[in-house]
Amino acid sequence: MTALIPRPQQPPPPPTAGAAAPLFGAQSSPHRLPRVKAAVQIAELTRRFGTVPACDGMTWSAPQGSITIVLGPNGAGKTTAVECAVGLQRPDGGSVRVLDTEPWLASPDHRARVGVMLQAGGLPNGSKPLTLLHHLASFYAHPAPVAGLAARLGIDSFARTTVRRLSGGQKQRVALAAALVGRPEVVFLDEPTAGLDPHGRLDVYDLLREVQADGATLVVTTHSFEEAQTLATHLVVLADGRTAAEGTPADVVGSSSLEQVYFALTRKAQS
Repeated sequence: MTALIPRPQQPPPPPTAGAAAPLFGAQSSPHRLPRVKAAVQIAELTRRFGTVPACDGMTWSAPQGSITIVLGPNGAGKTTAVECAVGLQRPDGGSVRVLDTEPWLASPDHRARVGVMLQAGGLPNGSKPLTLLHHLASFYAHPAPVAGLAARLGIDSFARTTVRRLSGGQKQRVALAAALVGRPEVVFLDEPTAGLDPHGRLDVYDLLREVQADGATLVVTTHSFEEAQTLATHLVVLADGRTAAEGTPADVVGSSSLEQVYFALTRKAQS
């Protein structure tokens, strides 16, 4: 394995009022491997299901250390692109690289550097949340503190309930904790706040900013303009399997509102 080197620490942004003490930061930070300019690079990606193109020459990237928000209507190719980026699907054409590595059949060392939260969940129904998180943490050299992570996401309040009996929002919290417990360098989150109440969303926003301040790159797919406006340092708009716009929020939105730009781009692609 490549020799580990320490990474420079960045001061975290101020948390919202009432936020808990940081879980990610200088005191608990593991050493990281050398960085690349773009943590995620997708170039001319094509992926078809029969005759239907889910990704049709899609090109976008997630800069190192960014929170890249990926917006797009249903069927735009967001989930397919993420599943290619985490090695769950093999592209039919083009290229996908994460941390300068092709994800398909990537090594365990690479997979340990990437956290994933997918819509499908994949949580074992018979497990209890804390037992599951402690089990996952045992696979990593420098995991996040499970007790603190569970407290931040409110998981300790339903820790003795099996996954099959959890509400949709509770399952979301456990899935997010599972994606973050290994303290990955790149985190893919597919609609991480779906099913959460407003207070829960704010808690997640604080935690994701903290993860970013710790040096990680986050790729977040969402339908929420609020989420995009709150979190994005880099913005990607997908439509009909292609990239309709990409850049900083200021570059993409300009003098208009995000909603106006989004609907103009996505309706044009569908017409």
